[in-house]
Amino acid sequence: MPLYEHVMIARQDLSNSQAEGLIEHFGAVLSDNGGKLVEQEYWGVKTMAYKINKNRKGHYAFLKTDAPSSAVQEMERLMRLHDDVMRVLTIKVDEHAEGPSVQMQKRDERGDRRERR
Repeated sequence: MPLYEHVMIARQDLSNSQAEGLIEHFGAVLSDNGGKLVEQEYWGVKTMAYKINKNRKGHYAFLKTDAPSSAVQEMERLMRLHDDVMRVLTIKVDEHAEGPSVQMQKRDERGDRRERR
């Protein structure tokens, strides 16, 4: 089955448990349609570069899935209809990267950076 990565932004006025509940809900939608949620990461509340629906911040979540395209289309459709979800980005990938995403890595582990002055 094809591999996908999804980033979802939910409204800022949700609690952390409600935002994580959304992840579980959409994971269940995938499994009901023949796919599976390989890995999930809750990135927390982050400030956005511009306002979306009068919100400056949002709950970010990252999902790695292994699902047929019909299951992904159904999950995206339900995400777009859900009132608490503001944006969704889905990318088809050849393979999932091992370990945590860049957002979850500590600053010290991100690699060589030039020194600040």
